[in-house]
Amino acid sequence: MARILVTGGLGIVGAQLITELRERGHHVVSCDLQHQPNEFGFSLRTDVKAPLYARCDIGEFRQIERVFDRLGPFDYVYNCAAEFGRWNGEDFYEMLWRTNAVGTKNILRLQEKLKFKLIHFSSSEVYGDWPDVMVETVMDEYEVKQMNDYAMTKWVNEMQIRNSALMYGTETVVVRLFNTYGPGEYYSPYRSVNCRFLYCALNNLPYTVFRGHSRTSTYLADSCRTLANIKDNFKPGETYNIGGDQLHSIEELSDLILKITGAEPRLVQYRDSEVLTTTRKVLDVSKSIRDLDHKNSYSLEQGLRLTAEWMIDTYHLKHSA
Repeated sequence: MARILVTGGLGIVGAQLITELRERGHHVVSCDLQHQPNEFGFSLRTDVKAPLYARCDIGEFRQIERVFDRLGPFDYVYNCAAEFGRWNGEDFYEMLWRTNAVGTKNILRLQEKLKFKLIHFSSSEVYGDWPDVMVETVMDEYEVKQMNDYAMTKWVNEMQIRNSALMYGTETVVVRLFNTYGPGEYYSPYRSVNCRFLYCALNNLPYTVFRGHSRTSTYLADSCRTLANIKDNFKPGETYNIGGDQLHSIEELSDLILKITGAEPRLVQYRDSEVLTTTRKVLDVSKSIRDLDHKNSYSLEQGLRLTAEWMIDTYHLKHSA
């Protein structure tokens, strides 16, 4: 049994990852920005018998240091905490840079002192508009232009991690996630395209499809199983793409969602390709298959149907997916 901290534990990936790790018998503590019933009381009596959560902003060194002091030690840290997404990064850029850049630096400072193994969450966005297959080594061999602040912060994180490893011998694995979606992803206009389109279709709301963009989609359960496997085959210094194996256009994604939900096609507004947004994301996942037994167990249609069913139940909708 390992002692593991998951930052950003209330997020879609963090929450599912915690479940996966606990089912494997590990002792998992998490932290995030909100108060929770199973929270550790730092200055108050803790009412629950064995608190496994702490309110913490990783952008504040005192707060994250206190988690390690009071709830540690930890063998592994999965750093899921981040401000996510291109447009979220544009609208909330102060929080983006503080959480993603300063927050990661705070984690690294503690790693340099405490020597835990770190799994850090980067993003497919670091590949920019790379026109060929997105292999992990692309970023070492070419200077890729970052297309938005979110991508910049994630590439900054990867450079911070490399520098820490060189200077202090820290041991970190970096994962680049590609369009992960599934049950547990609560709607906001800043969430994944899969989530937003499904929510709008189920609620009879119009949404916009930008033509000319292609992606893969990764079902959440598949991503989290692969992420949990890192603990069992931890290779310091490695970087892994974790993504789907079925390339689809955004138009095809929308058409499938209309089929699953029975929504009216008139809800969809089509526009030309979106500026400063990657046109085509074709990735190589052979390394994560080799080292982490990565599998895509769900087709896009299966994953969308399961996500739609979760949304119908969660939001008490009348549709039947």
